[in-house]
Amino acid sequence: MMRSCWNLKLSEIVFFSLFICCGSAFAQFSPDKALLPRSLERGNYLFPIKPGSTAILTGTMGELRNTHFHAGLDIDTPGIGVPVLSADDGYIARATATTGGYGNVLYVSHRDGNTTVYAHLEEFKGAVGEYILKERYARKTSEIDLVFQPNQFPVSKGELLALSGNTGGSGGPHLHFEVRNEKNEAINPLVYDFAEVKDNLAPIVFKVALKTMDAKSRINDQFGRFEFSVVKSGDNYSLPHPILANGNIGVEVLAHDKMENSRFRYGINYIDMEVNKQLVFKQTIDKVDLNESRGILALMDYRTLELKGARYNKLYIDDGNRLDYYADKTVKNNVQVKDQDTSVDIKLKDFNGNVSTVNFILKASPLVEETPILSASGKPYDMEIQENTLRVSVKSCGETQLPLQVWEQGKSSTPAVTYRGSNQHVYLINLLSVLPDSIQTCQGTIHFNFQDRIPSETDYKYYSDLVDIQFPKQSLYDTAYLSIKYDTANHRESFSIGSRTVPLHKSISVTLKPRLNYFQSRDLGLYRKEGKNFSYVNSEWANNRINFKTREFGEFTLLRDTIPPSITKIGLSTAAARFKIKDNLSGIAYFEANINGQWLLMVYDYKTGILKSQKLEPAKILQGDFELKVVDQAGNETIYKQKI
Repeated sequence: MMRSCWNLKLSEIVFFSLFICCGSAFAQFSPDKALLPRSLERGNYLFPIKPGSTAILTGTMGELRNTHFHAGLDIDTPGIGVPVLSADDGYIARATATTGGYGNVLYVSHRDGNTTVYAHLEEFKGAVGEYILKERYARKTSEIDLVFQPNQFPVSKGELLALSGNTGGSGGPHLHFEVRNEKNEAINPLVYDFAEVKDNLAPIVFKVALKTMDAKSRINDQFGRFEFSVVKSGDNYSLPHPILANGNIGVEVLAHDKMENSRFRYGINYIDMEVNKQLVFKQTIDKVDLNESRGILALMDYRTLELKGARYNKLYIDDGNRLDYYADKTVKNNVQVKDQDTSVDIKLKDFNGNVSTVNFILKASPLVEETPILSASGKPYDMEIQENTLRVSVKSCGETQLPLQVWEQGKSSTPAVTYRGSNQHVYLINLLSVLPDSIQTCQGTIHFNFQDRIPSETDYKYYSDLVDIQFPKQSLYDTAYLSIKYDTANHRESFSIGSRTVPLHKSISVTLKPRLNYFQSRDLGLYRKEGKNFSYVNSEWANNRINFKTREFGEFTLLRDTIPPSITKIGLSTAAARFKIKDNLSGIAYFEANINGQWLLMVYDYKTGILKSQKLEPAKILQGDFELKVVDQAGNETIYKQKI
């Protein structure tokens, strides 16, 4: 029986988890170098898709994805079925076929100690393809992971390995091609000087973001993070006017690389920044540690990514940034503006050496109490947490203006106004000193659900009558201010844990303590609320409590799924079986097909919901009693039967 735990509504999370699994599993074996010829000189690899023809890349190594670094090249293919060739002599060391992640993938070990990876394949070819198909039938499983002996499936440079496809977590037909070294690090395949890849275009810059790094810093006399559009002149970019600044300033850049004859956007591997002509920041992404891929969340501004979908590169190093991409990691805040104007020069370079520059001036400006409020929202009040500082902006109440009162565990304090505009007062509150329950303003009371400060570098356990949480060491990138909210609106018990704009580096263990009485059955499941949708979360009941692990903060609730999956026939004949399956809530758990009681391999594409048969013997016809069973995570099942 083929089992698949992929939830259709969690495709991005599924993709990331498989990405890590592939890396970890591969690390458990290494090629037998005694059975391989001596090393080749670098630059002798064959391009795996249509060698000799100009290639279009849809992705490059090291570019920023939402939850991981991209570990290779994505090579565009005109549809499905393009021959995939081995980059060099070696042997097939591993093959996997999975519903999500890399889909169908081959790992080829070479005599130089590297392993090339070919992912999202449509079909395995040759002797290894026949072997994989037989093993899937012998084990009665669609998903499979096989490790081979060095002399089992040798391959020659240029040999046909497979046909390209769109399997797994792929957004369109292409080949994902990686080169991994002996340390299980993905290195940039472009070091092999593939003439098929043409790139004479420099990176394109869109915006610069400036961020105050502590409560005593200001940008245009204000605290916060501010974005500025750049002016372009050739490959040089600048800000049209100097920016007033004071204190420690963090710089971020919104940019991507381009290649001619391509509509796709690419990552930028090299970024340098000089302050007053002194190099203060140097980032080089020339390899990706597959066991630390999620560390990308420390390299981007995660809050902006979550709220706006924009991937800004940070040109400063947070405390929780453990990546090894920097020339000097001891420098944290790279731009310090004191008594004199400061020049900032940024250089962005792609792998082929095309360079763009960004230049601007930070004009020294002393702290002031009166300032125009550029970021006024028009609301009676608003708030935002940046680093360890809570910014509270309150619309002026005129003559009825009252002091701000901050309440914490029954005690109050009245902080002074940090700065003000003509119609707004701004207060900066240090959350390391005060964790407010509520703040009373002249415009009303702001209620908080803060429960605790969670350190990032140590193990930490939080206990309450609603939720218990275990944070392993380095599960956070920085100190988090944990909020917990409980609600029973819409006749549904929900637990909101933390903020979705705060990233988690490792999974945390959560125990929910429902206050309502539930009849525990398989159709009762835990779900994460995502906008208007719900995604199934694997969990278990124990002593009337719900235990689960998560790598994302969010809102969790209990729902019942009593509706079985749907099965829609696309085509069923003696040649092939093709169906579309769908579930309304919990997602597909597994499926199984038989003909005359004999197991039939069905391959599933979760992106489209399409199931299609793959026969062990291509010439053999499908004839007799066909049966397809589909079961969702809640245990609801649907059975389709037909005589062929």
